[in-house]
Amino acid sequence: MEGEAQRFLFMPGVGFFGMLIIGIIAGYIAEKVTASDHGLFTNLLVGIAGSFVGGTLAGLLNIEFYGWLGNLIVASIGAVLVLWVWRRFRGHETA
Repeated sequence: MEGEAQRFLFMPGVGFFGMLIIGIIAGYIAEKVTASDHGLFTNLLVGIAGSFVGGTLAGLLNIEFYGWLGNLIVASIGAVLVLWVWRRFRGHETA
């Protein structure tokens, strides 16, 4: 049971604070790729959600990823998908 909780709170090989940093960077990358405009906290939330989405998809496709770079790539792809789905359900608003 402890292993499950640890797996939920951490990314493989990077730890909790690494997960936060990767989440912020992945959210920023997704923000730029999708031409969105939101702040640091939203980037963090999108990046962490993206890491779960990307990690799940990578697991389903039997793609292994390790360390900072692997987690950043998977989280960024997942974050782009999260923002894409969000826009599809919410509708694209132009400023």
